[in-house]
Amino acid sequence: MKLYPHPEGRPRLLFADPAGRIYDHPELYALGLSGYDLVLPEPEDFIPLPEGSALYVLPDRHPVGLDPRTETPVVLFENPFRPGEPALAVAAFLAPAHTQLYLAPYQPAREDLPPLPLYSYACVGWWRGRFFAAAFRSDWDLRQEARLFSSERIESRAREMLKRFPGNRLVRHLVENCVRRYRCPAARNFVLGRFEAPVPVSPGCNARCVGCLSEQPEDGPHVAQERITFVPSPEEIAEAMVPHLRRPGRVMVSFGQGCEGEPLLQAQTIGQALRLIRKSTSRGTLNLNTNGSLPEALLSLRRAGLDSVRISLASARENYHRAYFRPRGWGLSEVRESVRLFKKERGFVSLNYFIFPGFTDDREELEALGEILALGVDFLQLRNLAIDPLWFLERIDYRPGEILGLRPFLKELKKRFPGLRFGYFNPYLR
Repeated sequence: MKLYPHPEGRPRLLFADPAGRIYDHPELYALGLSGYDLVLPEPEDFIPLPEGSALYVLPDRHPVGLDPRTETPVVLFENPFRPGEPALAVAAFLAPAHTQLYLAPYQPAREDLPPLPLYSYACVGWWRGRFFAAAFRSDWDLRQEARLFSSERIESRAREMLKRFPGNRLVRHLVENCVRRYRCPAARNFVLGRFEAPVPVSPGCNARCVGCLSEQPEDGPHVAQERITFVPSPEEIAEAMVPHLRRPGRVMVSFGQGCEGEPLLQAQTIGQALRLIRKSTSRGTLNLNTNGSLPEALLSLRRAGLDSVRISLASARENYHRAYFRPRGWGLSEVRESVRLFKKERGFVSLNYFIFPGFTDDREELEALGEILALGVDFLQLRNLAIDPLWFLERIDYRPGEILGLRPFLKELKKRFPGLRFGYFNPYLR
């Protein structure tokens, strides 16, 4: 480990006061969290905080930095600029298309804290007069670039959309819940008539994911967005999505969103909608985001016109997959069968692979993931796992093995599977 005597040699630790004001520490370096381990990231691991990212203050959690003089980690309990005032940890929620390399370390101020809300918590520091995050850009598609969204234009188009489809419950849900309440980038693109349009369909689910964004028990983390409460009809889906697919440029429709349960439970509705859509237009990609739990249902959708599937995967190891998804009546064997059947029908398969430094890049995970990729997976989406880091590790009872580091982990995957594509978003196929 090579340290630098001057504080500008590396990003410095960020911390906040109880009012939410953020400070950079004059001496301590920013440390990263990899599983349970503290790591000093290399300077090249940091990039300027991408536009559209957010900084979060972690309540009742103290930051951890590195003292370069002693080369030891230091828990910052107190604000050095305001003695007696607690110092709170700060993390970055990265803009879409960026993947975290390290998490923000913290020490709980007391036991039995409620888990943090369901966001990702990347390592962030202050360097050269700006914020830097331990991350890399994993996709150069601009579909959710912050600079391409105008709030005034979105609201104007949202009003137009409601007038155009006054009785369509799906459109109303996308506008009033997803656009106006949660500012969902995909829903905002829908009202703007471009890129990838979301189609939530399922109020129910056959899993109880630890990190479910739309449904949690009372003692679980705060949900990021409330779940849809109805099943839109095939006619409502086609009415809203056919005009979207007929627009010029690259367009896509994706079933299976964060504001719903498992879409394969509504395979009959989706299949009817796919047929209605394809009767009206052959343009655009028809995609499904799923947990891969019902292979035969997925096969039926492929035969109904589905072009691509994205299967979410928190781990390729059975014990951790089960610990995270807490599935009802299915497991990784069904996921593998879903991949096999969809590829047999010449469909395009992506994995929505949740990235958690110090867990994802375990050598055992590499080997297990390789077995699934060998079934013919076309695309690996590198998505940050949105969850309280320490709470997650405890909930799945993680036992660390040999940690490779995310860069070597991805490099090895590219070596073993030279035809595998990497990114962040669902790719356009038509």
